[in-house]
Amino acid sequence: MNLSVGIVGLPNVGKSTLFNALLKKQQAYVANYPFATIEPNVGIVPVPDERLEVLAKITAEEENPPSHKASEGQGMTELPPIKPATVNFVDIAGLVKGASEGAGLGNKFLSHIREVSIIAHVVRAFEDPSASSGQAPIIREGSVDPKTDYETIETELILADLQTLTVAQSKVKRFAKESEKTAIEKLLKGLNSGKRAMEIELTEEEKEYVKTFFLLSDKPEIAVLNVAESDYSEEKIKSITEQYSKALGIGSEKIIVICAKIEADLSELSVEEQKQYLADLGVKKSGLERLIQKAYETLGLISFLTCGVKEVRAWTIRKGIDAVNAAGEIHTDFTKKFIKAEVVSYSDFVANNGWKKSRELGKARLEGRDYIMQDGDVVEFKIGA
Repeated sequence: MNLSVGIVGLPNVGKSTLFNALLKKQQAYVANYPFATIEPNVGIVPVPDERLEVLAKITAEEENPPSHKASEGQGMTELPPIKPATVNFVDIAGLVKGASEGAGLGNKFLSHIREVSIIAHVVRAFEDPSASSGQAPIIREGSVDPKTDYETIETELILADLQTLTVAQSKVKRFAKESEKTAIEKLLKGLNSGKRAMEIELTEEEKEYVKTFFLLSDKPEIAVLNVAESDYSEEKIKSITEQYSKALGIGSEKIIVICAKIEADLSELSVEEQKQYLADLGVKKSGLERLIQKAYETLGLISFLTCGVKEVRAWTIRKGIDAVNAAGEIHTDFTKKFIKAEVVSYSDFVANNGWKKSRELGKARLEGRDYIMQDGDVVEFKIGA
């Protein structure tokens, strides 16, 4: 499935620095993963997943075991291509106060938000170092403080939804079902009181109807706090998360702390150099890794894995999806021709060094179309002709 994250925020909060770092990761990734040409404001980056390299090594060894290599006088077996799941990051620029009324490039970029899976709302949470260094200050362009900045963007999303629903209400007065009219009335009342659409209580029928409006404030959201380099450590990240959870009035599980400057620096380094850089900072994972992980958690996404000599790959699916629909993520024809799914948990696959021993020990199971997929399932789908 296609996961897209829309990066929003006021100008000069570090949004462009973060996106440029993502673009550099994309450029480094182009060489080993084919995809279509994309717009300049969209970056496709791989989902970090250490399991794939492990599977690639096991697959290579299983196809050409060490004993066989020695007898043939061969060296290291070449690993199969690794293809991680990917995330589209969309740089939604131009959001300023009054965007819902067309200020800046508001109308254009608000429409872009309708197309993304989740919003990453970047908020500046660092002091301007130029204030004490005598350098030219960072121009805030409407930015005041983290709480005010966050509320400014939230208000613009709500105002845009109010416009959408006011127009819809005028069109449905005569012909809509009573439940549809009620849904719009509930939303208008809630939005006018400052609530996001996703916070307004609706029935299941009303929720299905509301989806047709693609409301901006109904999108899942992560608050991304852009902090100074000096605040980027595990201990400070935890403290800052708690501080802004209270200040912004949102749960800590919806907050990610990053340093856009450090992400930019990391994008210039090799994988090993990145690990060392983060270790020196006392941070386990990069901001990008934590942002993607948080997006997966918020949207209820998991990955299943396939491996063979042609490729080792991760596929993104929603939690609770069954085997037949998971097969459809690989190819739509697989849903029609599905027979069985051979499944091994990742831990068993690794412990048994691949398919052969997993099958011998009974760790490989044949599952039917109703089997509910689990994160890290290593799968081989049996498809009919």
